[in-house]
Amino acid sequence: MADKPVSTTAKGPASGAPEATPPEAAKGVTQATIVKKTAPKSDYKPSDVSPQRRVQRHYTVRLWSVRHSRFLEWFYARFADTFLMLHPLWKAIGYGRVEGPIKFVEKRVKGFMFDCRMCGQCVLSSTGMSCPMNCPKQLRNGPCGGVRANGNCEVEPDMPCVWVKAWEGSRNMVHGDRILAVQKPVDQSLRETSAWLRVTALAAAEKEKAGA
Repeated sequence: MADKPVSTTAKGPASGAPEATPPEAAKGVTQATIVKKTAPKSDYKPSDVSPQRRVQRHYTVRLWSVRHSRFLEWFYARFADTFLMLHPLWKAIGYGRVEGPIKFVEKRVKGFMFDCRMCGQCVLSSTGMSCPMNCPKQLRNGPCGGVRANGNCEVEPDMPCVWVKAWEGSRNMVHGDRILAVQKPVDQSLRETSAWLRVTALAAAEKEKAGA
């Protein structure tokens, strides 16, 4: 019995011919978009549960903060000095007792200005007044490889890349080169705590150590 003829039209890795490029990739569509389109469809829609809240947001105030990063750098330095002067008061009352009301104010002020996530380890002064916790991947040391050609995020196409804006903001600041410093991983145990009080207590300890 004669063998069946082998088709010469089949193409693929075995035939040595290159695989066809997906039409989406040819159009410059990101991998995140392709995955989203090919995901199984159902009636379930993710609610407001992720760190990014998965909702359409407006970035006007956040972008204003980046544009005015030099002024905010100056203002924060004065604010930090004032908070440090109040260290004896915080210590007398007890840092644990003032945590609640201070955190309440901090969360709303920084939430409005920077869309703060209250990680407890604020690095705004080192990232051009652009909060890295707004990055969908929560990258603390620069952008990923998915920044779009227009400077927007690959995961949230309507959002300017947090790190693109961080670099822009840092160029306006006196100590803008701090953006080049490598940031430590986020300590999850400090979430929902006051960065203002933590930084103040650390600065007071350093001051007392230097005085001694």
